[in-house]
Amino acid sequence: MSTILFEIKDNVGIIQFNRPTVYNSFNREMALECQARLDECEENDEVRAIYIIGSGKAFCAGQDLQEVTDPDGPELTSIVKEHYNPIIERIRNIEKPIVAAVNGVAAGAGANIALACDICVATEAASFIQAFSKIGLIPDSGGTFFLPRLIGFQKATALMMLGDKVGAADAEDLGMIYKSLPAESFEEDAYKIAAKLAKMPTKGLGLTKRALNLSMISDLTTQLKVEEELQTTAGKTHDYNEGVAAFLEKRKPAFKGE
Repeated sequence: MSTILFEIKDNVGIIQFNRPTVYNSFNREMALECQARLDECEENDEVRAIYIIGSGKAFCAGQDLQEVTDPDGPELTSIVKEHYNPIIERIRNIEKPIVAAVNGVAAGAGANIALACDICVATEAASFIQAFSKIGLIPDSGGTFFLPRLIGFQKATALMMLGDKVGAADAEDLGMIYKSLPAESFEEDAYKIAAKLAKMPTKGLGLTKRALNLSMISDLTTQLKVEEELQTTAGKTHDYNEGVAAFLEKRKPAFKGE
């Protein structure tokens, strides 16, 4: 059985974690397969948005501890360096919108992979747990970078140290995620977001993502220069010209992501 299910539908690359019996926890095979599928989504022009979801009852429970304790398994350093860091870097550097649909528990690295995505939505029954402190580890997979920026330093510190479980509604209130969605229509509603993004001017959305990434490390003057340069680039795209023409002609635009 493949650890990652993948298909392209409506210009959306759908990546589904597929180890439901262990709550989609990561082993080496799943991590490398996830990286390969993200690369495929980046390289394939048919894919204009990416959608990540879990199989079964969980989004992702983080690292499979059976692999960590296996004498023949990878060392912790390799797991972070070769498994998770490349996934987070791909999520942030692929200039296409990425939606995380958290369909259940998201713990440890699973939570931080979701939070690294451009838009994160969760079913009402989902929860987020920075579980690392419970076994004497530190948050990885970009957790110490993204979570303080999403919810503030004090709350992020408390959640990381105490390992509290945060329900989807509270996660929305904290600003940790974009939205909590009703369980009965979750998969349909979450997928609609990705499908909508895929029909938008995705070249401009990718440039927006680049600007947001740079804003993490820029001062105001530098960021204004970034906006100037990227706006100039956006203004030369097909989709900008199509959007303006459609507005003036009072018709629906036909964007191509170019």
